[in-house]
Amino acid sequence: MIVELWQARGMDRSSAPPAAEPTAPGAGVPRPGGKRAQNRRAIEADILRVAREHLAHQGAAALSLRAIARDLGMVSSGIYRYVDSRDELLTRLIVDSFSSLAAAVGTAHDAVPRHELEARWDAVGRALRTWALERPHDFALIYGSPVPDYEAPPERTVESGTAVLALLVRLLADIRAAGRLADAGHLGVDPDAAAAGAGPLLQDAMFDETGLDAATLAQGVAAWTLLLGGVTSEVFAQLGPLPDGAALFECLLGVSRRCIIAPPA
Repeated sequence: MIVELWQARGMDRSSAPPAAEPTAPGAGVPRPGGKRAQNRRAIEADILRVAREHLAHQGAAALSLRAIARDLGMVSSGIYRYVDSRDELLTRLIVDSFSSLAAAVGTAHDAVPRHELEARWDAVGRALRTWALERPHDFALIYGSPVPDYEAPPERTVESGTAVLALLVRLLADIRAAGRLADAGHLGVDPDAAAAGAGPLLQDAMFDETGLDAATLAQGVAAWTLLLGGVTSEVFAQLGPLPDGAALFECLLGVSRRCIIAPPA
């Protein structure tokens, strides 16, 4: 339901279904519950932990497997038993970040009764902000500037990268089915522009059986972009120091809500 995930990261929903995480070159296939498998998972978790520390201090573009190996007390060649390249490590970090965000947002959303449409939207927005403020470097990795010389493989990143969007599409469809959709014309949505800009996205499988049209999708994109922009401006301090970031976000949350949900009759 938002363009940047499909374009900036090179995601393509028409690609093959997501594949399982590949086994690192040279490694055997340890038994899932065996000690060797447990040790491998522990080391891989340590690699991701240290990689996140490097993201926080040097940024994604400077990520180095050799530097991570050094911090883990591992010979530089040893790390390649667990991850075969910087790009592979970035992909794992991106997938993990998207999955973590989807879990946080999904848990908050699913705790709200289905018929409480406004509360479901608010839960999504607040969970997004909380997650981003708690994990700003992960947020920057998936919603910040693209990493130079890196292109995310769609077969690895599409599923996790569009999980939150799929949830929002379901919410938008429920709003429409309940007769609570805000009037697109009153919002200034141009039907022709919506058809040209948002219409092609409706061919994606996530919109099957939703009954959504291009104008409605444009409303959804506007609402989500407002939320994401508010969080981005706060995480990256684009508005300077905010005396009360939570209060400003609540204002944006209310405006974004009215982009898609009409007040009750």
